[in-house]
Amino acid sequence: MISSNFNAHMNQLKALILKEYREAFRDKRALMVALMMAFLAPIMIMVMSKIMIEKLVDEPPIYIKFTGAEFAPKLMSHLADNNLLNFVDVPEDEKNTWQQRNITIEIPQDYASDMAAGKTIKLHLQADFTDKAVKPPVRRINNAVREFSLSIGYKRLLLRGVDIRLLNPVKLIEQDTAKPDATFMLISMMLGIYLMLAAFMSGLSVAIDSSAGERERNVLEMLLCQPVSTLKIVLAKLIGASTIAVIGVVLVLVLTSLSVGFVDLTKIGATFSLDLSTAAVLLLLLLPICFFASACQLFVAFQTKSFKEAQSTVGMLIGIPAFVPFVVSMMDDRPEWLNWLPIAGQSMIIENIFKGLEVNWLAVFATSSVTIAITVALVLALAKKLKSEKVVMALS
Repeated sequence: MISSNFNAHMNQLKALILKEYREAFRDKRALMVALMMAFLAPIMIMVMSKIMIEKLVDEPPIYIKFTGAEFAPKLMSHLADNNLLNFVDVPEDEKNTWQQRNITIEIPQDYASDMAAGKTIKLHLQADFTDKAVKPPVRRINNAVREFSLSIGYKRLLLRGVDIRLLNPVKLIEQDTAKPDATFMLISMMLGIYLMLAAFMSGLSVAIDSSAGERERNVLEMLLCQPVSTLKIVLAKLIGASTIAVIGVVLVLVLTSLSVGFVDLTKIGATFSLDLSTAAVLLLLLLPICFFASACQLFVAFQTKSFKEAQSTVGMLIGIPAFVPFVVSMMDDRPEWLNWLPIAGQSMIIENIFKGLEVNWLAVFATSSVTIAITVALVLALAKKLKSEKVVMALS
């Protein structure tokens, strides 16, 4: 008797889940929009990584308008070695850009005589320092002039019989204990946030459609007229939306692992690999988040009065997976209770994984348990609310 009742309940739940899957996969265009985040995130990571590496490593030519360049041939040679070139050599396609930046250096006429006399020489650098595009070139110019000045100073000391090692009596040697996989933190930070966003965004449209959408189409009212408990209805909707969220997370992991292969990390001496064991741990960590996100979206969507209101209200939840990891990353001293909170706990564990640290399974169990507990509470609360005519009929 107990077995037959259990089978009957499972068959009802199975039928409801299949119904939710048919609804979710029916509209292919809506499904592609839902998974767009999963497809775009790896491309964004690849493009942003290439741009950042070029800025960090490559030294593109900087064209400067020199006045009195003929008075300092050695300085001009040193600047040219650092790809700081004269404006007269600028290519035609870049001429307007560097004309607008208008970076000028004035070299005094008495440069050679002051250099021979050991006097201080003042070079005048003029530019619009409020322009963001000017700041990196100015920084490189300052570094190049500083290097040239130090080299001249060291030579003067050597000519006077002074050992230049006396200028550095104490030398600090830094030894990075981080593993190679932790060197390239740019990708790991972006990937961690994108994984959280994928968990929230991928199942968003499905959650809204299966709640506020079905209510407007009177499908929800028909479901509640059947001899099925509201808990089974909520569970079916949760599983349907969460499945799409899990697919989105898996796509981000797989496509990011492939796209990073097109980024030359050797330029900064870094490596990045997403092996099966790491991917499995990340997926295990994010599974509760997928269900938690869908439960939050369903709960909020059912509180709204219309499908349009649900879209705007539930869409605000997307800010949570972006805001929380950012706040956590900015904290120097993180309190212990953060390890227990949903999203915050997962984001810290993901950060440690990409730093190459050992997985803290106690923290994984703790934050996953709290996330699952909150999800269960949301499901039970929503199942109870669906028994209310106010929620079902969207009454005020």
